[in-house]
Amino acid sequence: MLTLIARRLLQLPLVLAAVFALTLTLAWAIPGNPLDNPDGRRPPPEVQAALLAQYRLDSFWSFASSYAARASGTAYAWDAMTGELAREAAHAAGLGQAPPMRRVFDLGPSLQYRDRAVNEIIGAAMPVSITLGLAAIGIALVVGLTAGVIGAVRPGTLADHVTLGVALIGISLPTFVTATLLALVFCVWLAWFPVGGWGGVRPMVMPALALSLPFAAYIARLTRMGMIEQLGADYIRTARAKGLPESRVILRHALKNAFLPVLSYLGPASAMAMTGSFVVERVFSVPGMGQHFVSAVQNKDLFLIIGVVLVFSTMLILLNLLVDVLYRWVDPRIE
Repeated sequence: MLTLIARRLLQLPLVLAAVFALTLTLAWAIPGNPLDNPDGRRPPPEVQAALLAQYRLDSFWSFASSYAARASGTAYAWDAMTGELAREAAHAAGLGQAPPMRRVFDLGPSLQYRDRAVNEIIGAAMPVSITLGLAAIGIALVVGLTAGVIGAVRPGTLADHVTLGVALIGISLPTFVTATLLALVFCVWLAWFPVGGWGGVRPMVMPALALSLPFAAYIARLTRMGMIEQLGADYIRTARAKGLPESRVILRHALKNAFLPVLSYLGPASAMAMTGSFVVERVFSVPGMGQHFVSAVQNKDLFLIIGVVLVFSTMLILLNLLVDVLYRWVDPRIE
């Protein structure tokens, strides 16, 4: 187990380096000048010159090396070892000023939000996206497991056909369609929930429900297939022959083994739900990472684009690692 964790953590920097290279290449190819965008931040000429010089925005390779050093913490570690941080603090103290704020992992300034760093934007938006994603995964687990068990226990019945049909609809319909329909029906026509905003339980219900539907559909199909396979196994027939209650046979024995494929799916699903809810956050005006990412792409905010992608990739890798650990804990036979 420890070997698996150590190996995955050693692979993390290599994977993030590949993600950074690909993301920067695609973001750099977006047409337009990020410092002269009529829809975003338009700094004065002297500020533009300072940004170009500090972050080397005039050259792809110079910007890539400079940003990688800052974002990875290499630049901070080097300045700490060479005494540059101490000299900066002493210089600021001699002028009677506070020492400059240096972050270990510096994702740079936002080019569209004045006087805001990417670290601050992600730090404020990440709790919102994580809360929304966890709520969506919770709803998806309850709905998907229930539908899958019902369909497997009564195959070929009306309940089975209904659950399969709902799962097919949930997989087929794009998120922007379901989110818009839910907002129109429950927020506009019935006025049961607010149309947008954040804070409290009521504004979170509709975004979480819209985000959970595709995941619930996949979980329902995985659960149904796994349960049908397990219910035909020999150990289930043995449990029934011993006179165990049917509910215990289904929930305690069959569902435990049928849950393994669902558990493997929860890693990428959780990461997608927490950081990939771009459309849902846009429809319901949720101030999460997805909304910032869409605005960053529209305004060619290189720092914010790369920062969000790196955070998403890190979460995806760590969540997949957590699922692998849980997988071996649930079933010790797996090597």
